[in-house]
Amino acid sequence: MSSKPLRILVSGDVEGNFQQLFKRVDTIQKKSGKFDLLLCVGDFFGPDLSTWEPYKSGKVKVPISTLVLGPNRPELGIYYSGDEGSELCDGVTYLGRQGKFTGSSGLQLSYLSGLEATAGSKGDECTFTTADAKSLISPVANDSSFKGVDILITSQWPKGVEKYGSSSERQTEQHPGSACIAEVARVLRPRYHFAGLEKVFYERQPYRNHQVLLDSARHITRFIGLADVGNKSKAKYLYAMSLVPLTKMDPSELVKQPEDVTESPYTPSNILTQSQEEASQQFFYDMSAKPGRGGKRGHRGRGRGGHSEGRDRDGDGEFREKKPRREPQPMGPCWFCLGSPEVEKHLVVSVSDMAYLALAKGGLVDDHVLILPVHHHQSSVSCPEDVLQQIDKYKTCLRKMFKSQGKSIVFFERNFRTQHLQIQAVPIPQDSVQDIKDTFMTCAEAEKIELAEIPKFSDIKQIVPDGAPYFLAELPTGEKCLHRIGKQFPLQFGREALCEPAVLNMPERVDWKNCKLDKEEEKSNAAAFKADFRAFDFNFN
Repeated sequence: MSSKPLRILVSGDVEGNFQQLFKRVDTIQKKSGKFDLLLCVGDFFGPDLSTWEPYKSGKVKVPISTLVLGPNRPELGIYYSGDEGSELCDGVTYLGRQGKFTGSSGLQLSYLSGLEATAGSKGDECTFTTADAKSLISPVANDSSFKGVDILITSQWPKGVEKYGSSSERQTEQHPGSACIAEVARVLRPRYHFAGLEKVFYERQPYRNHQVLLDSARHITRFIGLADVGNKSKAKYLYAMSLVPLTKMDPSELVKQPEDVTESPYTPSNILTQSQEEASQQFFYDMSAKPGRGGKRGHRGRGRGGHSEGRDRDGDGEFREKKPRREPQPMGPCWFCLGSPEVEKHLVVSVSDMAYLALAKGGLVDDHVLILPVHHHQSSVSCPEDVLQQIDKYKTCLRKMFKSQGKSIVFFERNFRTQHLQIQAVPIPQDSVQDIKDTFMTCAEAEKIELAEIPKFSDIKQIVPDGAPYFLAELPTGEKCLHRIGKQFPLQFGREALCEPAVLNMPERVDWKNCKLDKEEEKSNAAAFKADFRAFDFNFN
């Protein structure tokens, strides 16, 4: 199954700079041949009416069939006098507030115009409501045969799109990311998603639309934020691509996964299954609600008694009232909760507000450390995002420190017969990195356990359900190896692999009990590590 590729151009905010845009399009077409379509996101019009008049009157011809979104500012509404789907001039078509455009070629284009309306608002010509977003996805939300769309265009960026990907160069957000658009993108699974308004070019690493090891493979999505036409920094505002429509592609080609693919930045949300009033109560603490049984029930983000859990649900960093998050408590004494009297505090070498570092008791090497949450969390899967972010900061600091010493590092976690999350961090010689994956796989085969490689940018929360036991190793190469634990698992497996001749070559140190030091030696090692680590510790830099 194959088809001739469509040649498509996509532009960021034109803002009335029609001559510059269409001159650039002309140049490209003279050099590279004709394109089939130009899509425009962000503000197509600007405040100067005179720039539009030559095109509206027909004195100047548009060189390519152009589809545009609706206004994002009330003062630009004067340009949109026709109905949705009508031509604004010969060659320029206004798509409408929201909907799906299907070309004769089979191209499937979904669109959502304007900015997300504030909670409780009915919306206007330059905003969209949750009802608008819901009507866009409801026809396919429960359709098991739905594969996705080719392109989604919005003016506003989706909320959280940079998660798992590289950061954009936005100094500040021109407009907060939209949770509604994030949910639309998650459900529609576009192959490409374009947005504007932010005055920067940002091409995120592609993300997958399936859960590794749980779902059948699906195509990936590429999100691209485009800069404004004629911007002074010369950031990219025009994107060119060749695209065979999804419906005409060979399925095996469609689902191919590039090396830099990441997990989806979006998690399922109920924002589009609530009324606008309910959505507003999801984000803000209801000051009129009484605690206990008298308060309203059923709102997410509310703890027992009607109190907010203190999470920044709408991304603006503020609540009308904010309560401290209640941290989970262990069933009994815990050796690793930092506030517990059981903790051997002389081993602690760095402390932040949500995570800390401690030397491992009976470590494989003197600088074998543990990364642990300050409060009680069972595993990475059950950890809140802010705790995981701080754990990742410690991983980054450790990588930098060991790199300066000519070493690499292996991280591994065993969520089996443990009570508190412990991520083991073991430095290894740089010359053993090339053998590390094969060593883990060989050890797994000897132990008769299945160790599966999962994608580099995968998120363990997307693969393993909360409460399920697992072993996860993160290798210096960026590769990750996962074992879903059944009834039995060798508790020293991680140490066993690292003690192999190809890595540390110290088989006598597999059992941590054989490596215990007296307390004075532990104190001395902790002091030495703390001194070395301080220059890399994010708490001091």
